[in-house]
Amino acid sequence: MKEWLKISCLLCVFGCVREIRPSEPYVTEFLLGPWRNITETQLTHDVYPVGTYSYLVQLVFVFLITDFLRYKPLIITIGATGVIIWSMLIWTTSLLSLQILEFFYGTYMAAEVAYFTYIYAKVDKKYYPRVTSHTRAAMFVGKLVSGITSQVMINLELMNYKELNYITLATQIMAMLWAFGLPRVNKSLYFHRDETFDTPEAISEQSSYTQTDLPGDSSLEISSQSQPRLIKAMHLLWSHFRSAYTNGRVIQWSLWYAIGLAGYLQVTYYMQLLWKVIEPEPLIAWNGAVDAVLTALAALSALAAGYLHTDRLNSRTSLLTLAFFSALEGGCVLICCWTNDIYWSYVGFVLFGGLYGFTITVSSAEVARHLQEDSFGLVFGFNTLIALIFQSLLTMIFVTDTGFELDPVGQFTAYAFYFIGAAVLYLISVLVEYIWCMYRASNTEKLDNALE
Repeated sequence: MKEWLKISCLLCVFGCVREIRPSEPYVTEFLLGPWRNITETQLTHDVYPVGTYSYLVQLVFVFLITDFLRYKPLIITIGATGVIIWSMLIWTTSLLSLQILEFFYGTYMAAEVAYFTYIYAKVDKKYYPRVTSHTRAAMFVGKLVSGITSQVMINLELMNYKELNYITLATQIMAMLWAFGLPRVNKSLYFHRDETFDTPEAISEQSSYTQTDLPGDSSLEISSQSQPRLIKAMHLLWSHFRSAYTNGRVIQWSLWYAIGLAGYLQVTYYMQLLWKVIEPEPLIAWNGAVDAVLTALAALSALAAGYLHTDRLNSRTSLLTLAFFSALEGGCVLICCWTNDIYWSYVGFVLFGGLYGFTITVSSAEVARHLQEDSFGLVFGFNTLIALIFQSLLTMIFVTDTGFELDPVGQFTAYAFYFIGAAVLYLISVLVEYIWCMYRASNTEKLDNALE
């Protein structure tokens, strides 16, 4: 087996096993069940928001730490925090323990950046598209197995909601142990960079920053080759950041990526609470099956988006597609919350997930199209940070007592119009761009006629 494929397979095993968490589709049922003395209001306002804010704050530090520590320690951390989280779910009962648990859940999610960027430091650039698809596919497989397992266990009454946590704890222990066996990374994209990977443009960029940013006359200037590692890394980070975010297309599509991701995270985070309002005591909760179907549909949608997007959709057409699909996402969320039939809410959620799989793939592809390969991790990490800021704002405005403190139906109505508003924003963006292009074309034609 080729070395790059071997490394990809090893990482994918970790990604797949880590995603096998059959307790997650029923976490709200478990937390509001007889095993804990907690109310729905406490769960909505005092517990879940802690995870959102923790994820946001820790992501800022985790990205740089990941590169500095060369990925593997953070991948081990993912498994270790998973063990802590599900151990606390099983063996603690207080509200405070849940809030502490949510802090670790923020670490668990933030450290995921190591899983996605590890592979870029271990394989040649020509394999980036393939290994990216492998790591994503591994997560989809794990989620699919997780959803099917949880539903089978509940339907056959082999386990209750609490006992599902034991399976999740076991998979997190397995993932942590597997992470120890991943090959060590000798170089990273920034702090431990292999100088042979530096392009002439990057080296020139670093040199220019050195000459303009460091104090002193020319006799005291330090060449980029002799700078301390930290300074070189920060210069390269700034170089990649400036290169990306001075590109109008990158800014435009990064914004759409962040808006979509923020809405998706918020909807999926609180959906089980909405279902408890619609059907407080279901005979059979089909949460696991719904998660499995949603995962399969999202995977197929992502594949379809990748196929259609490859040299078939230009940026303007992609934006129109996003506007249409974003409006449909809002409609699906309205179906979820404006019905008294839990099965219609399930259908709305599954369709929402499928549409999101398409739109986020298109947004990601458009961002990647305009990036230097080495800045993928930086840009998508920063875009995720912006998404978490948006999500935190949604939480503060609609969920907690600092804002409107809406009930679940009111929250999801707001999220639906958030997606519809994003669709209007996409459409306005397309119209403005079209009018601007027509204006420039008209002026160019007039200038040509005048010159003749």
